[in-house]
Amino acid sequence: MEAAQKKTQQLIDDNAVMVFSKSYCPYCNNTKRILDGLNAKYKAVELNEEDDGDDIQNALHKMTGQRTVPNIFINRVHIGGNSDLEAVVKNGKNGKKIEELLKEAGAL
Repeated sequence: MEAAQKKTQQLIDDNAVMVFSKSYCPYCNNTKRILDGLNAKYKAVELNEEDDGDDIQNALHKMTGQRTVPNIFINRVHIGGNSDLEAVVKNGKNGKKIEELLKEAGAL
């Protein structure tokens, strides 16, 4: 479990936008469509295709309290899931529009 926690944190630290996903999940696919539509650079890890995917999902749950995917981070800040990302696109976060957050993260 400790190895999965380290790997998870490293992925979050190394990527401006990090999406923990499952390839068959419609909400995950919508998140990736939104990010693609914004021309955002992001890394997606499909947990169902990783040998340690369950361990990573458990580490994410421990870190964020969120058990579901997608589990999204922008600039190392936990955004949440797909509906949370949709809310940020619509309303911004902490007074910043999604484009500002992505630019600050170096993802645009």
